[in-house]
Amino acid sequence: MSKIHFVGGEKGGVGKSVLARLLAQYHIDQGLPFAAFDTDRSHGALLRFYADYSQPMVLDDFESTDQLMESALETDRDILVDLAAQTSLPLHRWIDQNDFLSLADEVQVQIVFWHVLDDGADAIALLDHLFKRYDRAAAYVVVKNYGRGKNFSAYEASAARLLAREMGAAAFDLPDLHAATMRKIDHGSASLWAAAHTKDSGLGLMDRQRVKVWKNRIYQQFNQVSEGLFTPAPTVVPDVQDGF
Repeated sequence: MSKIHFVGGEKGGVGKSVLARLLAQYHIDQGLPFAAFDTDRSHGALLRFYADYSQPMVLDDFESTDQLMESALETDRDILVDLAAQTSLPLHRWIDQNDFLSLADEVQVQIVFWHVLDDGADAIALLDHLFKRYDRAAAYVVVKNYGRGKNFSAYEASAARLLAREMGAAAFDLPDLHAATMRKIDHGSASLWAAAHTKDSGLGLMDRQRVKVWKNRIYQQFNQVSEGLFTPAPTVVPDVQDGF
C-alpha cells in the first residue's frame, strides 16, 4: 500500500526540511518509490534540492492538497510532504472536512506523521496535541533533532513521551552536522548525495567525509524503522521462457 508521510513539527527552524531532504535522498539511494510535495511558498527545500521529484502544494487550497490522495492511488509508493512552519491549521482543516483518515483507511493508504522536536517546551506540547487529535488513526515517528537542541530530558519525562510509547511511535535521533558544512551544502544547492560524493558540490574532502558519516548514521536508523513504514520497491519478476 502507499503511505503518506507528513514531515512536520509546526515550529519554524526545528529541522523539518532537513529531515524531508534526508528522506528523499534515502528513497533515491535505496530505490524506493516515492513522490514529494513542498508546502513552503517562499523557500521550499524539496523544490530547490530535489526538483525532479517534487512539486509545490498549497495547503489552504483544497484542490491543491487533494493531489496527495490522487498521487498515493496512482501506484504503491511513499508520498513525502514537507510541511512548512505554521501550516497545521490548514492541514487539520483539510483532514477534518474530508474525514481524510477514514478515507485513507478505506482505500488502504497509511498515514505517518513525522514530528521533529527541538528541546523547547512548545515542541513537546505540539506533539501532545498531535497525538490527542489523531490518536491511533495514524502512525508516528518522533524525531529528536540534536542540531536544534542538546538536552531532551524534558521530553523524556513528559506525558507526550508516555503517549508515544503507548501508541507505538517510532523513535528517531537526528544527529548534528557541522554547521559550516551544512551552510556549504545549502549555499551550493547540492543534493545530499552530491554533497557526500562530488567535488562539484563545493565541499572539500573533509566536508564530504562528514556528510557521509552523518548520512550513514541516519540511514542506519531509517533501516531500523523502515519495516512497515516505507513502501518497498516493486519486485521484478524475470521473464521465464520454456526450456530456459
